[in-house]
Amino acid sequence: MIHTMDKTAALCVIMMPRDANGLGTIFGGIILSYIDQAGFVEARRSGIHRWVTASMDKVDFEKPVYVGDVVRFITKTVKAGRTSVVIEVTVESERFNSGKRVIVTTASMTMVSVDADGNPIPFDSPPTCQMGGNK
Repeated sequence: MIHTMDKTAALCVIMMPRDANGLGTIFGGIILSYIDQAGFVEARRSGIHRWVTASMDKVDFEKPVYVGDVVRFITKTVKAGRTSVVIEVTVESERFNSGKRVIVTTASMTMVSVDADGNPIPFDSPPTCQMGGNK
């Protein structure tokens, strides 16, 4: 089990035209989906379990994201309980036309580790996920 309070780049994504409105800015729902995924990546560092999003406590869309931007989802566990973790997600956009990096969105979310029936379990318990991949 790895548990860190350090900031980590959980995801890095290039924004594509399919993710944008007619003005070339990325839909907020697309960013929310990636925030959710980044939260899972961060939570999994606390235990190899099924993790579910209990809440997105706060999301601030501060600046737009454009088609072609490279977007990084930077995560940090800010609080750990027995069955849940609170994760801070900072969304940074590297502008396609200049390479300048700007913070575009910030979020706070709570992830809960659960068993196969969806019941909360201590995240420091033995791994419960046996998905494919390396053994």
